[in-house]
Amino acid sequence: MSARQSCNIFALFIIFATANICFGCLEHERQALIQFKNSLTTSHAPDRLSSWTGNNCCQCLGVGCNNATRHVVRLDLGTNADQLEGNELSLSLLELTHLTYLDLSGNSFGNSPVPGFIGLMTRLEYLNLSFAGFSGVVTHQLRKLSSLRVLDLRDRHVSDMGLIVDDFTWVSGLTSLEYLDLSRVNVTGAQDFDKVLFYKTPSLLELHLSNCELSNHHFDKTHLDSNLTRSGIRALYLSWNMLDGKLPIFLQNLTSLRVLDLSNNKLNSTIPFMKNIVDLNLASNGFAGIQETGVWRLCELKQLDLSFNYMEGRLTIPSECSRYGLEKLLLSENKLTGNIPTSLGRLAALKVLYLDYNLLTGTIPESIGNLTSLTELVLTGNQLTGLIPTSLGNLVLLRRLDLSENLLNGTIPFSIGRLANLEFLYLSWNSLSSIPLSIGNMSQLRFLDLSSNLLHGSVPDSLGQLSKLRFLDVSNNSLSGIVTEAHFANTSNLIHLAAISNYLLNFKISPDWKPPFQLRNIILTSCKIESIFPPWIQTQKHITILMLSNTSIYGPLPDWLYNLTIIPVLDLSHNFLNGPITNLPSNQTTKSPEPPGTFIERLVGYEIESGDSRLLLHKNNLLNGSIPDSFCNTPDIAILDLSRNSLSGNLPDCLGNFSEMYIMILSSNRLSGTIPSSLGKLKSIQWIDISKNDFHGELPNSLSNCTSLNVLDLGENRLSGSIPKWFGEKIHFLVVLRLHNNNFTGRIPEQLCQSSELQIMDFGINNLTGTIPRCFQNLNGMTGGDSNLYAFSGFEQSVFQVMGGILLEYTTIMRYVINLDLSNNNLAGEIPEGLASLSGLLGLNLSNNHLTGRIPDKIGNLSSLMSLDLSANSLSGMIPQSMSSLTFFSHLNLSYNNLSGRIPTGMQLQTLMEPWIYAGNNGLCGSPLPKSCSRVEVSAAKPQNIDRNEDDDVEKIWIYSIASGFMTGSIGILGILVLVKRWRLAFFSFWRFT
Repeated sequence: MSARQSCNIFALFIIFATANICFGCLEHERQALIQFKNSLTTSHAPDRLSSWTGNNCCQCLGVGCNNATRHVVRLDLGTNADQLEGNELSLSLLELTHLTYLDLSGNSFGNSPVPGFIGLMTRLEYLNLSFAGFSGVVTHQLRKLSSLRVLDLRDRHVSDMGLIVDDFTWVSGLTSLEYLDLSRVNVTGAQDFDKVLFYKTPSLLELHLSNCELSNHHFDKTHLDSNLTRSGIRALYLSWNMLDGKLPIFLQNLTSLRVLDLSNNKLNSTIPFMKNIVDLNLASNGFAGIQETGVWRLCELKQLDLSFNYMEGRLTIPSECSRYGLEKLLLSENKLTGNIPTSLGRLAALKVLYLDYNLLTGTIPESIGNLTSLTELVLTGNQLTGLIPTSLGNLVLLRRLDLSENLLNGTIPFSIGRLANLEFLYLSWNSLSSIPLSIGNMSQLRFLDLSSNLLHGSVPDSLGQLSKLRFLDVSNNSLSGIVTEAHFANTSNLIHLAAISNYLLNFKISPDWKPPFQLRNIILTSCKIESIFPPWIQTQKHITILMLSNTSIYGPLPDWLYNLTIIPVLDLSHNFLNGPITNLPSNQTTKSPEPPGTFIERLVGYEIESGDSRLLLHKNNLLNGSIPDSFCNTPDIAILDLSRNSLSGNLPDCLGNFSEMYIMILSSNRLSGTIPSSLGKLKSIQWIDISKNDFHGELPNSLSNCTSLNVLDLGENRLSGSIPKWFGEKIHFLVVLRLHNNNFTGRIPEQLCQSSELQIMDFGINNLTGTIPRCFQNLNGMTGGDSNLYAFSGFEQSVFQVMGGILLEYTTIMRYVINLDLSNNNLAGEIPEGLASLSGLLGLNLSNNHLTGRIPDKIGNLSSLMSLDLSANSLSGMIPQSMSSLTFFSHLNLSYNNLSGRIPTGMQLQTLMEPWIYAGNNGLCGSPLPKSCSRVEVSAAKPQNIDRNEDDDVEKIWIYSIASGFMTGSIGILGILVLVKRWRLAFFSFWRFT
């Protein structure tokens, strides 16, 4: 045989040896896979099965073949996303007779039952049907899978619509089974399941029964069976069940047990002695203290989790044998007190230590530097004081160090620079004073949070050597000096830069600088930039948050800003910008290849989902000109604030294209014209504030389509016509309606009483006529009815209400803001008695009208009232004695009426002694007026019998709070927005730093 023939034969051998690659899989198995594919829909995962074409099914995604036989032996379609869907599992899988591995987890099979034909796939060694949308009783045919080693049937939740195991006898047929996961499967009705699982399946090594609604009675007799000692189970997971009191006694008899998870139950007594346990999880139970658990007797213990038990007492480390081998100790979220014991330093094997959110005091002991095996040290959320010990520099294996939210002071030690493996360093919310130069030596550092300290001096330019740094936050300190390009020389991985409220920190960056990074979050509020809009920002292509508020930038918006991708959160407020707003970022450019909503970053101690909203803020600048139609090229904006500028002209009709807008604030400008009817297209809008402009004409009826409105502020314009009835008929969630200082005429429509959530109604300074609707007494929002609690957080609100000539600004001083202002109109008739039932009212202003009759006798029922102005009317009769019971009065004006009789005394009225309060009422007498009362007047002034029980059923005030603020300007009346989670998160990312 020639050499050439030998080579040809060898080549043919190679071809046949790799036949599955050259010729593909067996045809009947390829057809079976095609049938299986056709039984599925891929609407949620259009690309999942795109490779399932051609003759070689062995190259299809998720398909594995035996190289020698060409048989399909592996089908791996498990997923955490991109779900495949089917009505049921296709019978075509039976054609894959050599299949040993089948993973369909995370897909959806329409709540169909687990098919019995799987029991015929007898070569299976691995079967994973978890979270796959199966339901009903698990088929007993699985008992035929004698080769099965792994069975995972985890369900999404325990319910009648999920998987049910009614009998465990089939499990005993799985003679090779080593791993069984039945988490969230309903097993509570199965008889003697414990015997089958614990000793009739001798091959079983790991058993998961988490979240199966198991309680102590399911194990009442388990410990009586002597066969338990034959169990080979090494890992048992019983978390998220209903075990309470004592631990089930049978656990002592599982002599092979090494790992035991009993977290999220209600256990509270001493742990039975289990000599071989190495990993014990008792988190989220009810243990009173560490000593009471008896865990220190477990001599082989390497991992212990007692987090979220709210245990009290001191943290002690006894001398029992367990301490020598302990590698992981988790004691988070308890109530441990006292100092961190120096004996902790004897746990030489310790790798992970979490003592966060306890009540620990004193200093961090130097002995902690002896724990040279530590990779994670978390002490956040205690009351630790003193200096950070220099011995921490000995922990050279440390990857995470979190000392935030304590009372630590002094300098950050120079020795911290020796932590060359550290990736996460959190020191925020302490009283630390300076940053060491050595911080630049931490070459693996990815997250650095030094915010909310007392840091002063300059920022070391050694930070520029942290090439792996992604997150940098030095906000809320007193840093000073110059920040230059050197501070970022090698920070090519940086995506988050925050330096909020360092008023003396000056960013002096060359206009020609080409930064090495691509930032997502640029948050420099209240630092110094003192230049035109920073040119280097135009190099950043993936910005999600850009906050340059109060940085003294000036000049017009640059032309290149228009070419940037839309920036979801953009705050340029409180600067000296001028010119038109035509250069805002446009969506005409290519979107970022990585959507901003695909990542979660830690932002000043909170997890926020970035990019989940689109926020544009240019308030408090000198922007001028009209709002151009090109502005509407950014229709994804959800939060818009252009208030306190010099914008003029009409509102463009295209504003109605902002279908996702939730908040529109254009107050304090020079805008004019009529309100465009296109605003009625804003179906998602919850807050509109166009106050303090020059709008005129009537309100367009199309606004009635904005049925989600909570806040509508149209005050200080020249609007006219009658108040529309549709306010009450169609906008049922309106909480703030402000029409102050316009030209509205006609009667107050009674339909407003259908807006049961109304809390602030300000119609002052208009030309309204008629009487005050008596139905106002039924407004749930003002009486504290059953309505939802509205809680607003994030920033300071300024709500201006005119009361008797005094401009009151409701800010954080007033936690409860409920006001009714109908002043300066032409209202007539009597004050409805029912107004006295608005027990949540803080401010009532009916001044400068033509009201007659008496002040309601029960006005004293307005127990929260702080301001009452009834001046300049024609009210008569006596001042009700019940007013003396009002304890929160800070402003009262009853002047220029026809009141008579003695002025009541007592309680808060004693502090309101200015005579002008009662001026122009010739029939009044008594202090503080100079006119004394005669005997007749005194007699007539005796309090009438008042039925104090009649209104006992009036509900308590409905409170909604405005948290302390971060904004200096008025954004109208905020607070009442009922925003979904993504908007609350977006609010945090903005309001916290404004």
